[in-house]
Amino acid sequence: MIAVALAPIQKSLGIGSDQAIWLVSSLYLASAIAQPTMGKLADRFGPKKIFLLGMVVVIVAGVLPDVLPSFGAALTSRVLIGIGTSSAYPAAMSAIRNQSDRLGVATPPLVLGGLSVSSLVSAAAGPPLAGVLIGAFGWHSIFLVNVPLAGAGLVLAALWLPSDRIRPIRAAALPVTQAIDLPGLALFAVTVSSLLVFLLDLSAGLYWLLAITVAALVALVLWERRAVAPFIDVRMLASNGALSRTYIRLFLLYGIAYTMTYGFSQWVQDSAGLSSQTAGLVQLPGAILAGVASFWFARRTGVRAPLIAAALIPLGGGVLILALTGASPVWLFVGVTLFFTIPQGLASVSNQAALYRQVPTGGIGSAAGLSRTSIYIGAIASTSLIGVAYGQRPTTAALHELGWVILGIAVVLSALTILDRALRARAAADDVARG
Repeated sequence: MIAVALAPIQKSLGIGSDQAIWLVSSLYLASAIAQPTMGKLADRFGPKKIFLLGMVVVIVAGVLPDVLPSFGAALTSRVLIGIGTSSAYPAAMSAIRNQSDRLGVATPPLVLGGLSVSSLVSAAAGPPLAGVLIGAFGWHSIFLVNVPLAGAGLVLAALWLPSDRIRPIRAAALPVTQAIDLPGLALFAVTVSSLLVFLLDLSAGLYWLLAITVAALVALVLWERRAVAPFIDVRMLASNGALSRTYIRLFLLYGIAYTMTYGFSQWVQDSAGLSSQTAGLVQLPGAILAGVASFWFARRTGVRAPLIAAALIPLGGGVLILALTGASPVWLFVGVTLFFTIPQGLASVSNQAALYRQVPTGGIGSAAGLSRTSIYIGAIASTSLIGVAYGQRPTTAALHELGWVILGIAVVLSALTILDRALRARAAADDVARG
């Protein structure tokens, strides 16, 4: 929803694109740190408790901009939404693994696929819903609508999620301070936040932040190597190349996707003259097809073919972006979005299935949260690129610059995916299993 709301918020509050993009970046900055944190908490205290806590935070965040209609309140709300919603995905992955282990059955692919499908359905509903809400009630409504949504999630989770008391006990319970690994969490937060703040404004030349990032990363690795229950299991990441490459693929793919989502939404409203409602509807067909693709592949065990397709398709989208002008027909705008939304449907369910296979049972919540961190770092990098390219106003020339960047990233992503030996080995094993 925020992608469609950026242009109205700029006009209402009298701010530029480079300032408005902080409404995107702030959520991803908060989420990049909160996702693995919530995953760690879900593994330690139970996914149901953590999910319910997250929904309460989202409800509080939803009313804030309506009570204090200002940029500062909207920014604070986005941070809180990022923290609250960070409970959802790692808690869901942890709950699914717990239920599978408790019942002693393998997790059906469609159950995992349900997470991807639900995410893509919300992505499909977001832009057109935002257009309708903004047209009827103003931009504050896209924050307030989180209150009934989170409220419904709160009630349904309280009623239906399995109790944390019946989850499998995989190891002796550690003291809270050891189980959460506060020093590791703090070092991770410094590492990620310093890197992301640097990426948020490349033109500012804040290179000293990179020195902080490197120092904090070195300290994080040294600490986590000897932590009893490391916040980030660096030994596992170093030895598990397949999982590390999954994180890299997520970073690259969603860097492309978010560059398109936020950059294109602003451009079609400012340079092409589309309304907020139309800008939202332009993205709807692609989001629906992404959901269909995700559901289709969620029923299958293979991951290599859809991941390769997800890497190659954006190459065509990058070429089409270079052909866009403010006078291009609306059907071409819709066509361009298909080259970026459908790959999300393919990659979302496939990368998730790959991660589920690659992670040890006891750390699924943390690993799932860290996968979202990879996505959010890609999102932050994309907003930085958009801020540099657009400055105060999105132009067609700047959109074409983003198109060239997308092409370059897609080439790297394609090479990484096609040459990944773990994916080839897994594809061969799946062929053997199918006889």
